Amino acid sequence: MDDPAPVPAASRRLLTAELLSIGSELTVGETRDTNAGEVARALTRRGVRVLRMTALPDRLAEVTDAFVSGVARADLVVSTGGLGPTPDDLTRESIAAAFGETPVVDPSIEAWLRELWQRRGQPFPELNLKQAWLIPSAEALPNPNGTAPGWFVRRGDGAVVVALPGPPREMRPMLVDEVLPRLERLGLGTDVAVRTYRLTGIGESQLADRLGDALLRRPNPEVATYARADAVDVRISAVGDDGATAEAHVEAAAQEVLAAAGEFVWATGDASWTGAIGERLDALGWSLSVVEIGAAGQLAALLGDVPWLRFSEALASDAPGALAHGSAADDGPSADPGADAEAETGPNDLEPYARRAMQLGGSEVGLAVRVTPRRGDTAVSVTVVTPAGTRRRRRLVFLDGANGRTRSALAAAAVLLETLRAPATDADA
Repeated sequence: MDDPAPVPAASRRLLTAELLSIGSELTVGETRDTNAGEVARALTRRGVRVLRMTALPDRLAEVTDAFVSGVARADLVVSTGGLGPTPDDLTRESIAAAFGETPVVDPSIEAWLRELWQRRGQPFPELNLKQAWLIPSAEALPNPNGTAPGWFVRRGDGAVVVALPGPPREMRPMLVDEVLPRLERLGLGTDVAVRTYRLTGIGESQLADRLGDALLRRPNPEVATYARADAVDVRISAVGDDGATAEAHVEAAAQEVLAAAGEFVWATGDASWTGAIGERLDALGWSLSVVEIGAAGQLAALLGDVPWLRFSEALASDAPGALAHGSAADDGPSADPGADAEAETGPNDLEPYARRAMQLGGSEVGLAVRVTPRRGDTAVSVTVVTPAGTRRRRRLVFLDGANGRTRSALAAAAVLLETLRAPATDADA
């Protein structure tokens, strides 16, 4: 740069961002980066579009280039890591080089650092003095949870660079308490709205086919599908424009999503199966008891340690107790693997298991599930007994083995929630 002297920062709304995760421990796979996801979520919720997320080794040239190119592309660059005292911690040097400024020791930060060691009765390592560096364009960000102050840097054209420490216990409070308030005062993001629908009983490709290319390729609102471990999500996000607010854009797209796949929606937002089922049981004043046959306790594991699960038992498919009411071999869907028929009563009926679980747990709801491998996939039979009646359902889930058992637990949870939300007349009394 011809003139490294800082100039007053121009007014500039911060609408785009790039995130840099700095540290060779990340690029060699020794440490998993969770910081970038947290920062991205915080910015996205405030209407900032994250353009890139990059992991970088501890090399001065690579990190400097990332800052230079980042501020050329985005309004805001946020880095995490590289603020330690050792020679391979190069974030400060890289920002200084990118801005054409020379770091100097800030006396107040130096005094704070020396006092930290003094009160411990230890000599101050001079190596730590680099943590007191500042450049003229930088403001130090307090770090009450460590020895590495952050940097908040404003360029003359209004671009902002923020350097945060790598340890999450230091990064997170600095981001929330120091960085976001400063960014919001400058003008962070724009009018934004987000809605997420959680679906079950449909795969991501099937869902995408129902929604169609026109909806999924629309830039604003943006509609995207995600295959999660416990559901398939549809995320609708929008920004406001001259024609409509962000919320209006989201609502219009939501109506299209619900028209195409509303029957598969079981929750919105970040709801979990445990939360949704627990909320409904609490509203009804009921508790639950469960027996699993051939599922290796996957349903109980999904529900977790919750007060409304009064009894849980897992039986192997060939255990004597599991054979008392029919065998796994002749249970499950018939020749049509996609059928969603009611499970017949008779020798294979699971109702006695559900009622026994209710009795042992002293609960109002009993659920019994039998899991059976079937031609590479997994057949699932579920019976739920409530004060309103008995509901029997069959499902066929993708894959067998451990994957099939995990998906079987989700299928059983879906039948349970469906039952708890259904009117009394919808049960197979």
